[in-house]
Amino acid sequence: MSRVAISGKRKTAIAKVVLKEGEGNIVVNKKKFDEYFRGHPHIKHEVIKPLILTDTRKKFDVIAHVSGGGLSGQGQALRHGISRALALISDDYKRILRQNGLLTRDARIVERKKPGQPKARKKFQYSKR
Repeated sequence: MSRVAISGKRKTAIAKVVLKEGEGNIVVNKKKFDEYFRGHPHIKHEVIKPLILTDTRKKFDVIAHVSGGGLSGQGQALRHGISRALALISDDYKRILRQNGLLTRDARIVERKKPGQPKARKKFQYSKR
């Protein structure tokens, strides 16, 4: 398999990921990986975690388009997309990624604000008198 395209999601962020055989270059929104996530080493490590676990860091090029959410959500969506693409390539990769919890989509999203309340769960202060 020389080219795999799939999407990954987290919160309101969506990452469309294309994985192809190459030297390990990662491009996010037409920018280099280090440039896009500049100053966020924890997000960078989180994104390349599936490639490190499967020992494919230098085997595949990743081309991604991310939209929505913030930088952290985009990074996690990108990680999810890369994991799903690797799982399609090999069952061995799928087993490793499943054991490390990288194929499960984190479904937690922000709860909506309720009417008559300041936030989703916070209530206005009650006054008896």
